[in-house]
Amino acid sequence: MAKLFTFEAHTPYRLFFAGAVEALVVTLLDGEIGVLADHAFFTAPVLTGLLKIKTKGGVWKTAFTTEGILEVSGHRTVLMADAAEWPEEIDRERALAAKKRAEEQLASQLFHFEADTVRANLQRAKTRLRAATMRASS
Repeated sequence: MAKLFTFEAHTPYRLFFAGAVEALVVTLLDGEIGVLADHAFFTAPVLTGLLKIKTKGGVWKTAFTTEGILEVSGHRTVLMADAAEWPEEIDRERALAAKKRAEEQLASQLFHFEADTVRANLQRAKTRLRAATMRASS
């Protein structure tokens, strides 16, 4: 049996996940990172992406998360993100509308700072849609 560690994922609105896990995968600035029990301590910014959690029974669960911070310390790992959603919580129509709106805005003339914000919005919408498909394929 794999060694377990405590993982918590928080948003400003709720405790998204708390429990003993075997592993997790998050997206950092330089790519995805996997965390197992007894991982080296670190704190790092997390990007919008898919959060993959291997639960106590060895089952992988996938969720959508936005930007945040990950702290790995001892036998406890904490993710604090702006938002987190399970695939079944994602409003696919809303995500499609946000994607379309961002694509239309990028096609127009924008100032540099506006384009960065719109690209981030587009990335969030695309990742939400990817996460929503996880529900359909499970």
